[in-house]
Formats: sequence, structure tokens, C-alpha cells
Amino acid sequence: MEKTTIKLSPANIEDRKALDIRAGDIVRVSQKIKEKDKTRIQIFEGMVLAIKHGKESGGTFTVRKVMSGVGVEKIFPIYSPSIDKVEVVKRSKVKRAKLYFIREKVTREVRHKMRKLLNLPTTKNAKVEDYDEPEEVEAVEETKD
Repeated sequence: MEKTTIKLSPANIEDRKALDIRAGDIVRVSQKIKEKDKTRIQIFEGMVLAIKHGKESGGTFTVRKVMSGVGVEKIFPIYSPSIDKVEVVKRSKVKRAKLYFIREKVTREVRHKMRKLLNLPTTKNAKVEDYDEPEEVEAVEETKD
């Protein structure tokens, strides 16, 4: 009897199974994007927050990056034909399988930096009235013409 192989996805399944991406890795995902009759490749580089369902057919990985001060997350199916390639740029050692706490950590750090910059209170019990405006920031008066 002859053994027939059925190709379910245009993606190279063996290469995708051999992908060794883990939470904490910085990856560069090249994704094919079709616009009208042209196809272009868009690169999304960020940190892997989670890998779900391992190397199964429905497996996905979540990548997060900060663009213009806003956190952007994309969920990529491992065996998606629209993904051209996945490169591991940097490998980090993490103690968790899912790094969802990074979302809150980044916003907390940004909030803390903004409070220092504007010389606002950093504790919850302090009042805004107790603090003076920083000397570097000048109030601009609007004139009506």
C-alpha cells in the first residue's frame, strides 16, 4: 500500500514544529499582508508573552511591543500560512510561562515617571495641592483676538 501525504497548510509544518520560542523571547515575525493585488511582508518585533496549546494544530503565541507609547499585542497562529518566518532575536530567562504581568508593570512605570516629571505626589495619600508646579513647565496664557 502506498502512503499518501496530505498537505493541510501551505506553511512548512516541520519547520514550525522545530520552532523553539518561549515566553520572554524577543522575536521578529515576518507576516505576509495582501493589499488588493500585491503582497508585502510586514515585520512585527516584540516580546513573547505566552504560548498556548504548544505545537498542536491550533497553537498560538502572543507577541507584545510598544509603538508610540502604546502597547500593541498580536496573537499569531503557529501554523498560519500568512506568517513567512519567525526569528528569535534575543532569549531571556524568565520564571513564568505566561508573562501577562508585563502589561501592568509597564503602565505602572510610565505613570511613575510622569509623576516625577510633573512633580506630582507619588503616594496615594498625598494631595496635589501640597506640591508646587515645576519651574521648567510654564503656563501659557491664551489670548483672544
